[in-house]
Amino acid sequence: MKTIAFDTSNQPLSVALFEDDNLIDQRETNVRRNHSTQLLPFIDELVKQANWTPQDLDNVIVSQGPGSYTGLRIAVTTAKTLAFTLNISLTDISSLALLAANVADTNAVIVPIMDARNQNIYAAQYQWESGRLVVRQPDKHMNIDKLHAALETMQQPIIFVGEWQRFEDQLRELFPAATFAQDNLPHAANMMSLAQDSAKLTDMNDIHQFVPNYHRLSQAEADWAKAHPEDQGGHAYVEKV
Repeated sequence: MKTIAFDTSNQPLSVALFEDDNLIDQRETNVRRNHSTQLLPFIDELVKQANWTPQDLDNVIVSQGPGSYTGLRIAVTTAKTLAFTLNISLTDISSLALLAANVADTNAVIVPIMDARNQNIYAAQYQWESGRLVVRQPDKHMNIDKLHAALETMQQPIIFVGEWQRFEDQLRELFPAATFAQDNLPHAANMMSLAQDSAKLTDMNDIHQFVPNYHRLSQAEADWAKAHPEDQGGHAYVEKV
């Protein structure tokens, strides 16, 4: 099975090519606002260097979120387009799980962090169990105080990974015994192992319905909800006329 995998959930861009479970090649950058211009060329470059054609691909793996709204839309749209036009399966993974996968050979609780702006974060808890990365607490949108409340009774070692540097002073004060990872960028090379625990979408209708998992309302949706407290959800946020 030939697979293309990519993550554009935040500033870094990472694309990998696999044959079965074997990594064939990987391309990565960490340049601001480059996904729309570099994702497709990276995919094209990797496929050509492997002497494959797009029609040789059997599966596409994509980070579904959380992360940057623009980055997630670019990745999910590209993945859906590939799956639809090539008639191949689509597999999603958590972008926080992808960060957590950087921390190997540990029994500690791994806490991946992304900056969600306005003093908020995306965070979760993962832990290795029998060679698999297991979710201890699911991906959530929160702030540092809520993260502290979720972890303050933790009796196990904690390792932070991801964008912890942006909150370093608070985290070191609240978690003086915690460890901080050195490799804090997502690597598509880890996506195949994570995807083995995810469901593949093979029905085209399911693929069409596949959307980013933002884990919070967009600013426009939040503004609408604030202005229309009588609307309790279940409907698209479209101006009523």
